[in-house]
Order: sequence, then C-alpha cells, then structure tokens
Amino acid sequence: MIEAAIYGYGNIGSGVAEVIEKNQDRIEKAAGQGIHVKYVLDLREFEGDPVREKLVHDVDIIVNDPEVKIICETMGGNEPAYTFTKKALMAGKSVCTSNKELVANHGAELIRIAAEHQCNYFFEASVGGGIPIIRTLNNALKQENILNISGIVNGTTNYILTKMEKDGAAFEEVLKEAQELGFAERNPEADVEGYDACRKIAILSSLMSGRSVDYQDIYTEGITKLTTEDFLYAKKMDKTVKLLAMSKLTEEGYLAMVAPVLIGQEHPLYNVNGVFNAVFVKGNMLGDSMYYGSGAGKLPTASAVAADVIEAARFTGTHLQIDWGEEKIALADMPSSKRSFFVRLDRNKVLEAKAAAEFGNGRVVFLESLPEEYGYITPVMSEREFAEKFEKLDGAISRIRIEGK
Repeated sequence: MIEAAIYGYGNIGSGVAEVIEKNQDRIEKAAGQGIHVKYVLDLREFEGDPVREKLVHDVDIIVNDPEVKIICETMGGNEPAYTFTKKALMAGKSVCTSNKELVANHGAELIRIAAEHQCNYFFEASVGGGIPIIRTLNNALKQENILNISGIVNGTTNYILTKMEKDGAAFEEVLKEAQELGFAERNPEADVEGYDACRKIAILSSLMSGRSVDYQDIYTEGITKLTTEDFLYAKKMDKTVKLLAMSKLTEEGYLAMVAPVLIGQEHPLYNVNGVFNAVFVKGNMLGDSMYYGSGAGKLPTASAVAADVIEAARFTGTHLQIDWGEEKIALADMPSSKRSFFVRLDRNKVLEAKAAAEFGNGRVVFLESLPEEYGYITPVMSEREFAEKFEKLDGAISRIRIEGK
C-alpha cells in the first residue's frame, strides 16, 4: 500500500478521491499495489463529510510524513500551489497536478527539481482534461519530430461557439446559459478571452520543442467579438468557427497562437462540438493523428490525475525523464506569418471592386439576410500586411482568420 495526499478538496480534488476509491481494484492492479489517500489539505472544514477524518490545514504535516509518497495538487492558481509543490518535490514526493497555470509558469523548473530528488512531476490533467495528450507526447510520440499541434482545448468556449452556430444565439445569451449549467465560471474571462487555451498551448509547445515557451509571448484572441452573423457567413462557406490553440514549426521557428478561426469540413477538428476537446498532432514520420474526449469536468480531469498517480506509484524512487528544458525559446514573428482572412464589409462604403483593389483578388460572399454588407475572402497575405489594410479601410466591420488543415 502506498500513501498519497490531496492538496485542495474542491471539484477536482474531491473527484480524485472518488476515482481512487471507486476504481481501487483497477488502480491496484495497474500500480502493483494499493493506493490510499492518507491526508487532504484544505482550509475549509467540510462538516458532515467523511473527508474530515483525513483533513489537515498544515502542509508540513504532509511534507514531513515519510509514509506519503505521492501528492495530488488540485488547488489551482500559482500560489500557494507553487510553494507547496516545491516543498513536496524537495522532500522526494512525486506530485501529480491538474493545475495548468502552475505548469505553464513553472513546469520546467519543477521537472528539474523532481529529477534532482528522484521523484516525478506529472501534469496529464493540465491539458485536455481526460484526453491523454501529455503522456502521448512524452511516450507514444517521443520518436517523432512534432511539426504541428492544433487543438480545441477549452470546453467552455467550444460549448458557446457550438450553441451560437446551432441555435443562432448571441454570445452574451449563450454565455449566461453556460454559466447557469455550470459550463462557465462566474468570471469567465480566462476562458472567453483565450487565456486558458493560451496556457495549455504553451505547455504543449514546450513539450513539442523541448524548451520553455512563455505563454505571455503567445498571440491570444478570445471569442467575445464573434456574432451570429459570423456563423451565417460560415455556414454559407461550408465552414465553422472554432477557438483553436495552435503551435507550428516553421522555417522561422515555432509559431504559436490562440484565436477564433474559420475551418472547413475537411479539417479534423470541424466536428468537435459542445464541451468536448480534441488535439490534432502532425509528426514528421507518423503524419496526422487526433486525440478526442472529455476536455473538462470533475471526473474526466480527476481520472487523468489518477492515471498519473498510478505512474508515480509504479516508479516510486525513480525519475522519468520529460523533455522540457528551462531554456526559453523565442517564438517566430507572428506579424510575418501568412494566411487568408475573411472580412465583413459595409456595402455602402466599400464596393467589391475596392475590396479587390485593397486586398487582392479574392472571393465575395453574399447573404440575402444581410443586404447592407458582404463578406470577402482575401488571398494569402501576412498578418502585418492584412492589419495595415484592414485598419485603414473605412467600412470594414470585422475579420476572422481562415485556417486550413
């Protein structure tokens, strides 16, 4: 029997306890021994909950207990999770976390500390919830040079965009509904502005490159400016709008971004709807592969933490190498990257001929329901060139990037 502890008894932490208890037979078989939760660290008291028998309020009780070998860190946020995680690793205890903010900020450092103390820092649940994408990159695809990762990695925004498309509802209306159903936080900024997806693609980019990608260097754009009209145009073009987190190896280096994009039916992420997540990976030998599943929620995320707990139990006293160095990598220049754009234009201010003169020969898209405007698909051009033309053009309503496979 191996003893474990849980830092934070919120939604995910209580889920981890539930998974370990309900699937104990399966976990014991996989780990080679039983796993028992000896402590739960939380500031609250949880009156009437059986967890009170294991509840402690002082992290040092756990850190100083030689029987505890594995910590499940499900606190969220940077502090005190960072300090508590370092203490555990320096005491030789493996840490399994769902905390994408902490992993994005300090992942490489915590992996190094784990290596120095012959334990492990695992973070499968930090990206994609229950989708085993971290382990796939670390193990199943370690022989590959990863050329491209594109993902729908935020269930809240994917739910909102799916409802906007299917029901023709406005962003504010769907966001309110998502909050009532528990799919969106009371303060949804991290999700709808793309910050959550940005941290996740920073983690994937770091594993992809073997060095550290700072999420603050990644161009990030959310979904708050999207409208029902955007989805009408998308349907007319046999496309949909998704918030994609993308990282690609280019001649100029790694290019990473988070933004809403138009994708066609040929794109593997086209049919990923609702709260589901998916990550599309291109390797230089394997080619294309995709990983799909429940990207959020109590039990899917807790299941991913439990998978890491099994791995930590199997390799107690041994460090498993993760290719993520502390050297920071400079990303490729975003304004120099090239793609096509979809632009909505005011017909009374911009005639089709003027659009062609400004952006180059492209394709016009008309909607009978919007007679005062039209859409224009530009030829491929750099972000910098497009931005200069778009900002100067009186009558430009909005724009969305177009992404191919």
